Formats: sequence, structure tokens, C-alpha cells
Amino acid sequence: MSQHGDPLESGDAGECAPAWDVLLAEPQRFVVGLDFDGTLAPIVDDPTAAHIHPDAPALMAAVAARTGGLAVVTGRPVRQALALGELEEVGALVERSGGRFAVLGQYGNERWDAHTRRLTTPLPPRGLATFLAELPVLLRHADAADAFVESKGLAVAVHTRRMPDSLAVYARLEEPLTAAAKAHGLTVEPGRQVIEVRAPGMDKGVALRRLVTEWDAASVLYAGDDLGDVEAFLALRDLRSGDGFDARVVAAHTGDGPAQLLDLADHRVDGPAGVVAMLRDLLARLDELGAA
Repeated sequence: MSQHGDPLESGDAGECAPAWDVLLAEPQRFVVGLDFDGTLAPIVDDPTAAHIHPDAPALMAAVAARTGGLAVVTGRPVRQALALGELEEVGALVERSGGRFAVLGQYGNERWDAHTRRLTTPLPPRGLATFLAELPVLLRHADAADAFVESKGLAVAVHTRRMPDSLAVYARLEEPLTAAAKAHGLTVEPGRQVIEVRAPGMDKGVALRRLVTEWDAASVLYAGDDLGDVEAFLALRDLRSGDGFDARVVAAHTGDGPAQLLDLADHRVDGPAGVVAMLRDLLARLDELGAA
């Protein structure tokens, strides 16, 4: 345990804070995964204004350079995450150090890698254009015509946060949007006052499993704050049941996050500020290991 004090609080989230020594038994095979909204950036009414914590880019670059790599795993399109998070600059710093850094967008359907600086993305799923064309009628029928609709290219997100009585509007929309998505061969990803409709078959758990294999990780620390992170938490819990692999999952919980995520988490921190404190503590422990 770091002598600097560990910002990973157990609280109601399970066992005591992780010993960095366990996760860092092989620092070059230790990988960090971070969600974007609610984890690196605060939840805001306008999703295009969600800039990450100002101290995060430098810390992320330093962690990626001194470990097996760092990945941002988000439901956002990669280009949006790159712009809001100054992540291309992070990637440039990491690449110069010889480390690994990637942004996995739209739940892993898109990828940008610091080494290649290329974005790979599939075609939009079949049925999405038809769903989007039908959406205004669905919203009117649910008395939610003023909901903010965000087209992500590979998905459509319906935000209720800006509306009066936003939770009630969300409740009215959940069933009809789920039924319409299913009719078009799509899946629904619920979140904090947002319902996202996208292609099935990919989620953050699948994306992390692939990254663990590609980067030959022996241990992983992942932080997220919403229902879209549940699959990541479950995947890493499953992976750590095998021999020779350790993982810890952290809820970046600010009081209004889903209880399901907190129930699954090993540890809890206080939103983006807590995640930044966690990264600082990780770097301090890496310093101690380097000096040992």
C-alpha cells in the first residue's frame, strides 16, 4: 500500500483498497482502462461540453508510459473523445515514450491508437437509419418531443437530462425505444438520463477482453460510472478468476450513479477528481517501486 494514502475507498463497494503491489507485480503488464463521461469528465447537460479534468491528460500520459498501457473506453465516438479530452496530445506524449495508448469509442466498435494515429470504424448498423427516421414520432407519442437526440454515426442517444421532470420522461421512453430498437435488430444501452440505441454484439466487456489479450496484460484496473460499464466490470471479474491474472474495478461514484455498478465495484472514488487522485497515487507507487 502506498505510504501516500490510497484514494480508493471501499465504503459500500466491497473489500478494502487494493494493494498496488499486487496489481504492479509486473508493471509492464499492468493495464489501466478508464471510461470518459462521469469518470474523466463530469456529467453535464450538454454532452458536447464535457471536458475532462484538467490534470488528467498529463497523468494519463505518465501512467501509460510507465505501465503496459492505458485505454479510454467510452460510448462516445472516438473523434469526439479525442477533441474533448485532448487525447491526441496524450497519445503523442505516450508514443514518444514508447508506451501504449488507445481510445476505444462507441463501446469498442471504434478504435484510435497512438502508435498508428489511425481511426478504425465499421459501417453504421443496418436498421439504424430507419430507427432514426421513426424516432420523432416515438418521442411525440411519449410526450418527449423536446428530448435531445444525439446522432453518433454508429448509434443514436436520446438524452432527457435537459427536460423538466427528466426522470419521468426517461421512464416513459425506455419501453417504446427498447421495442423499436429490437424491431430493427438493434440493442439499447441505458445510462444516466440517456438511452442509447446501437448495434448488438459489442460492449465494453468484449472490448476489454480483446485489449487484455492484445496487450498481454497480467493485471488491470478499470474505472467507470454508469450502466455501460457493467459489462467491463463483469468481464474483468470473470478474467481474474483464472490463475495468474488480477483485476480491480472502480466505481467513479458521485451519489447519483446506478446502484448496480456500485454493487459490482471493488472500490469507489468520488468522480473525476477521485480518478485523478487515484492516478496520482498510482504514479507515486510506481516511483517507490522504481526507487526500491
